[in-house]
Amino acid sequence: MIDERQVAELLRAATDDISVQVPPTRELAGAGSRRRRRRRWAVAGVAAAAVAAVSVAVPLALGSAPSGRTGASGEPTTTTPGASCADPVPTRVLPDWARTGFTDPRPRMPYVLGDGGDIAAILFAQPLTAPPSADHNNKILWVSPVADGSSLRITATLADGSATATRVVDGGPGPSIIDLPRTGCWHLTLQWAGRTDTMDLAYVAP
Repeated sequence: MIDERQVAELLRAATDDISVQVPPTRELAGAGSRRRRRRRWAVAGVAAAAVAAVSVAVPLALGSAPSGRTGASGEPTTTTPGASCADPVPTRVLPDWARTGFTDPRPRMPYVLGDGGDIAAILFAQPLTAPPSADHNNKILWVSPVADGSSLRITATLADGSATATRVVDGGPGPSIIDLPRTGCWHLTLQWAGRTDTMDLAYVAP
């Protein structure tokens, strides 16, 4: 029978035959340095990608600021090409000179300002439709700081030039129902009291 002393000697002999490799200190240090450099480059790459993504996403999210004048109310007007033919027309505070008859001191209504800033078309129903809708009229209140009682003459031309129409608002800028023959973006030339201004209005199918 093998006693404890003999077991200990056998174990010692077995372990003596096992060669233990000494860790290559210089090689390990070099590998660690290379890993650190790779991590730094990886972090730098992620940061650069994030900055690039933000630089692209921010302009897309904000969009381009529309150009155009600021009305008397201090809010942007709808004189940017194409924006004035928007549907629906945005609701904003009316210019000071267009608030007569409103009880609210700062009334908010959908309106389009003339390109020259001399007249506003306040919409009392949206959308403007062609043919007229069965549930509302194409009611437009024309307002201008300049009026002498002469009629407002409207010459409307479809954006592609395929149709024209003329309308008259007796007594100058005031309440009206303006029906136009077809859907589309209409360019209006407005003449009254020796003044001329222009604007675009969209008419859609009811």
